[in-house]
Amino acid sequence: MKLSTREDIEAPAGTVFAAASDFAAFERTALRRGAEVARADLSAPPGPGTAWSIRFPLRGRMRRIVCTLDHFDPPNALSCRIDGSGFGGVMTVNLVALSRGRTRLAVQLEILPRTIAARLLIQTARLNRGAYTRRFVERVQKFAADVELREAQRRGG
Repeated sequence: MKLSTREDIEAPAGTVFAAASDFAAFERTALRRGAEVARADLSAPPGPGTAWSIRFPLRGRMRRIVCTLDHFDPPNALSCRIDGSGFGGVMTVNLVALSRGRTRLAVQLEILPRTIAARLLIQTARLNRGAYTRRFVERVQKFAADVELREAQRRGG
């Protein structure tokens, strides 16, 4: 199952990449939503190989995934490999500078089942694809709006 969206953001690519790679902020957001997040290596700065163990409730059960940062190319792209019991996936964030103060953000999430149980879970998610896509797009839009707001405040406008 693939989810993807694009947003144009009124901020430089470096600013957008800094927000997209603010892993501590994403950890805090996940904790507020009821997930348990543990970073594997706290001493080194985030880079390729950095991993997080995440437990979260989904469909009445606690699920566990490991998210590993595979590709980290500031200010252009980053991607994370997701490994869970029964499924895997990749989340990719690409940035394209449209001008000095405008950036296109493209986010893609692909989830691949590895077991029969995971196939059933993904198949039921496909039945409700519209709702999942809408929530995915809304979260990326909210992220883009937050980055634009911070950039406007930084500029003093």
